[in-house]
Amino acid sequence: MQFINPLTDFAFKKIFGSAESHDILLSFLNAILGFEAPYRIKQVRIEDPYLAPQIMGMKDSFVDVRATDEQGRQFIIEMQVMPVESFEQRILYNACKKYAGQIAKGDDYHLLNNVIALTITDFVMFPNTDMVSKFRLRDETGRDYSEDLELIFVELPKFTKTEAELENLLDKWMYFMRFATRLTSIPGMLANEKTIQHAFAIANRAQMTPEELEAQDRREMFIQDQRGMLQKALKIGHAQGKEEGRWEERQTLARNMIGMGMDEATIAKAMGISMEALQKLLN
Repeated sequence: MQFINPLTDFAFKKIFGSAESHDILLSFLNAILGFEAPYRIKQVRIEDPYLAPQIMGMKDSFVDVRATDEQGRQFIIEMQVMPVESFEQRILYNACKKYAGQIAKGDDYHLLNNVIALTITDFVMFPNTDMVSKFRLRDETGRDYSEDLELIFVELPKFTKTEAELENLLDKWMYFMRFATRLTSIPGMLANEKTIQHAFAIANRAQMTPEELEAQDRREMFIQDQRGMLQKALKIGHAQGKEEGRWEERQTLARNMIGMGMDEATIAKAMGISMEALQKLLN
């Protein structure tokens, strides 16, 4: 067997955002969020579920979930997988927009539900933290101001356990996320988890249509190209000298990255230049 890479936006939305993914989502979210009885999520509703005809032109990696826990509390959980570098400000902006967008002008504020922005990265954002980081608004003493808005980051490179070292459901899901694309069968340590088995079944390339496989392969190639360009940008950014050849190389690279849909802030940071200098390159 061969499995698609869960870290591409295509596969991520197919596995976690389809109409048949409810059991997968319940298991995955409870494991990452650390919810335990009597506060475990018991019901999920996927907003704008994955549809094969729509996925071909998919422009984002979001899976929006309306969740209800065992106490009847409701949450909005916005899941996303980030295959290339992004910025904390963008994630915070999206979460705030989701929170504020729940009510119209004049509506009562008590109608607002909690929003959890869950971001999964295949790069390290916070070098000195655990694999799962959780952020809320709080004062300097650590006292929470509000639980309404929470940012959760899962940094997959920090997960280094082998199959034999898997201890709990979170470990098993992280192993699936990191290594599914390298596997040819379901590992024994994961075989007794029905929801993870279901995820493997959805990710099985043999069960996908030729159109879906083509879309998946295109996304993987696109992501690899983005990574290659970012690595080249970093190399150029660290290089010394501003000879004409270097300027032309930077200009070509910057324009190619814009053409691939990368935002200017990411490009400037990767190349080690200011936004003003980037604008000069692009003009």
